[in-house]
Amino acid sequence: MAAWRRGVALRLCATVVLLDMAFCKGFVEDLDESFKDSRKDDIWLVDFYAPWCGHCKKLEPIWNEVGLEMKSIGSPVKVGKMDATSYSSIASEFGVRGYPTIKLLKGDLAYNYRGPRTKNDIIEFAHRVSGALIRPLPSQQMFEHVQKRHRVFFVYIGGESPLKEKYIDAASELIVYTYFFSASEEVVPEYVTLKEMPAVLVFKDETYFVYDEYEDGDLSSWINRERFQNYLTVDGFLLYELGDTGKLVAIAVIDEKNTSTEHTRLKSIIQEVARDYRDQFHRDFQFGHMDGNDYINTLLMDELKVPTVVVLNTSNQQYFLLDRQITNAEDMVQFINNILDGTVEAQGGDSILQRLKRIVFDAKSTIVSIFKSSPLMGCFLFGLPLGVISIMCYGIYTADADGGYIEERYEVSRSEIENPEQIEESKAQQEPRTGDSPVPAVQEPKDVLEKKKD
Repeated sequence: MAAWRRGVALRLCATVVLLDMAFCKGFVEDLDESFKDSRKDDIWLVDFYAPWCGHCKKLEPIWNEVGLEMKSIGSPVKVGKMDATSYSSIASEFGVRGYPTIKLLKGDLAYNYRGPRTKNDIIEFAHRVSGALIRPLPSQQMFEHVQKRHRVFFVYIGGESPLKEKYIDAASELIVYTYFFSASEEVVPEYVTLKEMPAVLVFKDETYFVYDEYEDGDLSSWINRERFQNYLTVDGFLLYELGDTGKLVAIAVIDEKNTSTEHTRLKSIIQEVARDYRDQFHRDFQFGHMDGNDYINTLLMDELKVPTVVVLNTSNQQYFLLDRQITNAEDMVQFINNILDGTVEAQGGDSILQRLKRIVFDAKSTIVSIFKSSPLMGCFLFGLPLGVISIMCYGIYTADADGGYIEERYEVSRSEIENPEQIEESKAQQEPRTGDSPVPAVQEPKDVLEKKKD
């Protein structure tokens, strides 16, 4: 009886899950070629996928949840998906080069999503990009609300000016990453002091920083550099994003499950340098920590001991390893200064030799991972082709050897036929002698003797 009840319960759970999946799918539209003509009537969040793509299949349940959430909150953004292999011409028009590709389509503009593939991150992206490019902050209450909600955001303060035009241009390019607001001087908090107006500020790390055209250069480049908090928990995806900033990334590589003094000490040192030396290093360095060394090992093509500190240049795949023992923040500052003045030699890079080395490393890593996860599969994938190639090589070798032997025999027999007299003379010259008496000649066949008589 108990087993029967468990079976009924399991079937009910399975039914609920299937119904839930079907319910979620109902809020994601399957798009076809007619979408090209009708898309400008609405704002669309579209997943361009391929049926055979493993990452696309992994994204599908998340995408269904995104569709349900956007519908339930009354968002004006419609959620859809398109098989980019069936409608390749439309996908190519939108610049789809890989799968899955997520884009928000708003009028004539198409914005790429490059963040983590989680429901909350995708929905946040849709809200940010679908709204106003520059959002006004009409009151101090609204300003405080924005501060509580966003870890990093930018604010333009002032009236119409050339700086505002540059701000709008930067926002149209970088809205996919962060929020842009505008406010009057009366709205900003009292602790904000401005030397001149208009101004562009970034609020992050519980403080603010003012854009200085003379020191910071191009406004878009400055915003791109400042769109991250000064200290981050770093993963592989975030490292890829940090490559666009042009900054070096100083990372404490630790094991977060390990609570020993050495692991916690290195993390604390990096945090202290990021906080106390921000004005000195923020234009050149990003700081953070990473849990585990797996991704770093792939990047460095070497086994990096944990815990340690490594400085990465993700734009050209160079890296710097410690040349000293890091015991406090001053040691870390000295190490960073040595990197900046060229005292510490950069390793790695993207030269041709390094690229070839990376190809070999990636191939080796792939083979090792396959054999570790499934030895039988590894033997089948690599053993079978090697066996076939070995058999083919053996067959070609033996065929050449037999052919050469037959050809040699054929040439000798043909020469014997064409020049019988020369062969007889050479045989006579080569007949061995014992003293003065010739060795008895071998008796010629009877038919040859009769031929000579005739």
